[in-house]
Amino acid sequence: MSKKQGKWEKLVRRMEILLRLRSFPVAMKMLEKKEQLQEIPFLRRPGAKSTMCQIINLVRNCDWTVGADLDDFALPTCSSILGLNELPSCYTDGTFRSIVWVQTKEDGKRYEAAIPRIKTGQYEAVAMAPLVYDPFEPDIVLIYGNPAQMILLINALQFEDYEVMQFHCVGESSCSDAIARCYLNGKPALSIPCYGERRYGHAQDDELVMALPAGHMEKALRGLEILYRKGVRYPISYAGAEGDLEKALPVAYTTLEERIEKVRGTVPEGVVAGLTGVIASGKSTVSTKLAELGAKLIDFDLIARQVVEPGKPAYNDVIKYFGTQVCQEDGTLDRKKISDVVFKDMEKRKKLEEFTHPRIYEEFFRQVAEYGQEDPASVVIVDIPLLVELNLMYLFEKIIVVSVSPETQKIRLMERDDIDDEEASRIIASQLPVKEKKGFADWVIENDGSREDTLDQVERVFTALK
Repeated sequence: MSKKQGKWEKLVRRMEILLRLRSFPVAMKMLEKKEQLQEIPFLRRPGAKSTMCQIINLVRNCDWTVGADLDDFALPTCSSILGLNELPSCYTDGTFRSIVWVQTKEDGKRYEAAIPRIKTGQYEAVAMAPLVYDPFEPDIVLIYGNPAQMILLINALQFEDYEVMQFHCVGESSCSDAIARCYLNGKPALSIPCYGERRYGHAQDDELVMALPAGHMEKALRGLEILYRKGVRYPISYAGAEGDLEKALPVAYTTLEERIEKVRGTVPEGVVAGLTGVIASGKSTVSTKLAELGAKLIDFDLIARQVVEPGKPAYNDVIKYFGTQVCQEDGTLDRKKISDVVFKDMEKRKKLEEFTHPRIYEEFFRQVAEYGQEDPASVVIVDIPLLVELNLMYLFEKIIVVSVSPETQKIRLMERDDIDDEEASRIIASQLPVKEKKGFADWVIENDGSREDTLDQVERVFTALK
């Protein structure tokens, strides 16, 4: 069993939730010898001569694991795309395409020559199965979806190591545009299912298909997860053709420059850096040392608590909307009760953010400006546990991430909060892994070693900031 087998189910199930796919992602593997088909569990052979799109349909919609060699294909065009045979001369000379799809044999000849095909002689058979079952280590994966699902999948694939995606359409051969092109160039290939795939393969009017190298699936899921946390989700909500979109638009479309100026522009000769990490990573140790070295600290969590103190405008708004049942006996807000309420109700969560976020940012901007007035060359460190989750990286010139191994993190969390292994694991699993945060870091402070080693790293970072 390959190292990825056993992981596909979890990956696919999560992708199905994020994209709400209607059919199974299809694992596809080319086999050098047709005898290898016998090694695949639960594999069926087509009951009759079939087209490629029929076989794909049996997998993605009927939950079959299917294998085929040259003898199972009804048309030489299908099998030639997989490199199982050479095309007969009546195809290569343009005759076949000129019967229906183009005006002349010369057009048909150019048409046939434009179709990408796997090199003949490399393989003798193909196997396909729902990827979710970990059937075998696939070469590529086929995903079917509507245009909205596909653009989010493209966005996800472009999130890391951005590059322009170029797609092709030879016409009546969507399987070649997706499958063969993906095999040949090792890149995602989007295709519009052709007439044949819609007639014989049950592709729906609104469906597109993308072929992905299997190694791109984890990248795609990472991108989808990050976009989901940023609010880019399927189904895509409709904002309204005639509505006032100012509040609906992301910050990047409205007050981006203003916000950046309020942070970076108020400390013109210094630097404003974001500090983040994961629970029990030792971020407090790092921030305390930075303060000792002369940095000015701003604590986002502290601000969030201060803006909802009794008598503050945000507190009054929260009580008016949620009622006094979210208060403790002394009148202060019970953060756990509020968390329980908004966790179950997205509308109430948005209302809470509407009451608190503007006040938090207002106080944050005020503190940055105050430090900038005191010393324009200040090193200002802003401690934000959810910096990446809230997508606030754009505010800061530099990002510092405090990292710790999962094993050390769990031990420290259990000791700090006096909880058992199961509870610690649940808490850690509910949060964004530090490896995803490290991707945004200018500096990573590794906090698995001794306290002295950690403090040495902090000093080096502070020197660089100065």
